[in-house]
Amino acid sequence: MAFLNEIIGTYTVLLNFIAEFVVCTLELVGIVIIVVGSARAIMQTFRRLRKKQPINIMVELGKSLALALEFKMGAEIVNTVIVRDLRELGVLAIVIGLRAILAILIHWEIKSQHEVGESKKKPDASEEKPTE
Repeated sequence: MAFLNEIIGTYTVLLNFIAEFVVCTLELVGIVIIVVGSARAIMQTFRRLRKKQPINIMVELGKSLALALEFKMGAEIVNTVIVRDLRELGVLAIVIGLRAILAILIHWEIKSQHEVGESKKKPDASEEKPTE
């Protein structure tokens, strides 16, 4: 029985190590996506300002934030493996819920901004010349 307890203890230590490594890696990927996405959105804004084109930084930045949130939610889900008590699990559930709500709101904002951009590109039917 002592041998079995030793194996379970070793397995638990290994599982916690792997889970913590994966959580840190996913969090880091999320941070890198936010930094790179923000830099790209800022560079795109300056390019459009220079060319006197319309600026829509929200779509580019929103896509990066949504992707980063997906990685960070993945990290929180993996983090459930190493939760020690119900209080930690409750906090983790709230964090996952908030991040899911943020992801939904960002996707909704991207979609609405994309639709606004598309409607500006299409000519209005009243502006078209009648064909004779």
